[in-house]
Amino acid sequence: MKFFTLLHRFIPPYRFYVALNIGFNLLATVLSLFSFAAIIPVLQVLFGINDAELTYMALPAGATISQIVEVGKNNFYCWMQAQLVVHGATWVLLILGGLLVGLTGLKCAAAYFATYFMSPISTGVLRDLRVQLFNKVVSLPIGFFTEERKGDIMSRMTNDVQEVENSIMCSLNMIFRDPIMILIYLITLFFISWQLTIFVLILLPSLGWLIGRIGRSLKRRSTKGQEQTGDLLSLIEETLGGLRVVKAFNAEHKLQERFADQSQATRLTFMRIDRRYNLAHPISEFLGTAMIAALLWYGGTLILHAHSTIDAATFIYYLVIFYSIINPAKDLTKASYSLRKGYASLERIDRILNAPSNIVEPEHPVPLSDFTQAIRFRNVSFAYEPSRPVLSDISFDIHKGQTIALVGHSGGGKTTIADLLPRFYDVTAGTITIDGIDIRDVLSTDLRALMGNVHQDPILFNDTFFNNITFGVDTTQPAPNGQTWQQAVERAARIANAHDFIVATPDGYDTIVGDRGSRLSGGQRQRISIARAILKNPPILILDEATSALDTESEQLVQEALEHLIQDRTTLVVAHRLSTIRHADVICVLHEGRIVEMGNHDTLMAKQGMYSHLVSLQSK
Repeated sequence: MKFFTLLHRFIPPYRFYVALNIGFNLLATVLSLFSFAAIIPVLQVLFGINDAELTYMALPAGATISQIVEVGKNNFYCWMQAQLVVHGATWVLLILGGLLVGLTGLKCAAAYFATYFMSPISTGVLRDLRVQLFNKVVSLPIGFFTEERKGDIMSRMTNDVQEVENSIMCSLNMIFRDPIMILIYLITLFFISWQLTIFVLILLPSLGWLIGRIGRSLKRRSTKGQEQTGDLLSLIEETLGGLRVVKAFNAEHKLQERFADQSQATRLTFMRIDRRYNLAHPISEFLGTAMIAALLWYGGTLILHAHSTIDAATFIYYLVIFYSIINPAKDLTKASYSLRKGYASLERIDRILNAPSNIVEPEHPVPLSDFTQAIRFRNVSFAYEPSRPVLSDISFDIHKGQTIALVGHSGGGKTTIADLLPRFYDVTAGTITIDGIDIRDVLSTDLRALMGNVHQDPILFNDTFFNNITFGVDTTQPAPNGQTWQQAVERAARIANAHDFIVATPDGYDTIVGDRGSRLSGGQRQRISIARAILKNPPILILDEATSALDTESEQLVQEALEHLIQDRTTLVVAHRLSTIRHADVICVLHEGRIVEMGNHDTLMAKQGMYSHLVSLQSK
């Protein structure tokens, strides 16, 4: 069944806790039977039901379980009769009451320890699933996220994971607690009165059939509800990211209405789910009461019969045990509903966990620890979709120490080429080699270790300046050139023209930069990004329009930092402002995914072609 599959995926690391949970659940169930059994002598004392003279019995050799129970029961009643004669009924009731309290206390302690050992399973599964999902999300290629919404992914990592965790706990109860209780109680009921128990088993299937009918649509509705939650989170994420645009166009009311409509749709879906889910309890309670009434009728008929095998006190004990079955039966019903919701959430999670990666690591990777010769693009073509080619037959070389610039109109494929080199995407046709080695034959971690990236939109984390600059290095290892990491970070910041504004902040290098560096200007964020690349000290550098979004003063500071950065490095530059790449060794001019011109600045200007036209447009 599905819940066995669910448990097989997540429970093996917690087998020890599962065993303890089962053991204490079993102990609690057995103790509950003994505590309920104390009611029978209490009733017999109160109503004087058993007045027959009893004598102590010896246990015969090779006694069966039935004989052991019968001898124990007889001798207990003998003792009780002796106590009644010597100390009176009040004393016996006090003893029986103490016995009832003691057994109940032991039962409650066992039940507590059962839940105590369930807690490490619950929290551990939740952690494992979140970590597994997060690791998968981080390892997926960038192309995966162009087709998925961030809000929906966040919903799967939070709400759906929580639903799966609830389902796993329900699965454990469904397998290891509730069935044990129901089975032991049913065996006891058969032992007390097989006629009454058969009567009960005839009625129970109707209860299960009715409850099953109620929950059939729960999984489908739960899937819809989780998808709507993802839509809601996506809308929140988009709104927060574009708040400046929202306010600039006075569009608050439009988004408010959209959010209100989405919230109402989500509310209606979850309201239907909750109503269906909550229907399980009253339905099962009503049907349980109806069965109790039927039992009272049938049991009363048996007791009033001249040859009855059950007396009134035992019948009440029977009813107490039967009523104790109702709670685990209700829990099984609710568990089946939770499992349906959990399956729906697990299917959404598995879409991420089972998502194929089109960046396949080589089975036998070729080692690549340094860059000594050249990067070569040979007849490279690329398409995000088969019907939408982006690059066609791209070929050029980047020799060690050279700066190669990619220029052209937007949409020409410049950034795509920059993304192909670190294998954010794989080429559709052709090859990219480093020192003669196809980059597809190298582990992506080894490949990217040779590269540093500075993008148009610098990504900073809500952390300190120090941690943002050291993001690309392992600070558990010694810093280069015999420095401390603090000295190395400050040196990188000075080269990137960032040290002065960092030390002017309240806590210096320990100052938090805010969400995505929100406390910094665009130029400051870019210089921190450059300092990060300087500290990593990669032999290959990729600059993707690193100054295009800056004002003149910030651009000058950043450009100075970039000039320090590219010294003695092999650099691939995606340029929007052509004034920044005049001194590039080679300039590749792209148009509609093809290289239409190639050469240095002077050569291309002399051709009076597309590059010359672009320069003249920017100089106006």
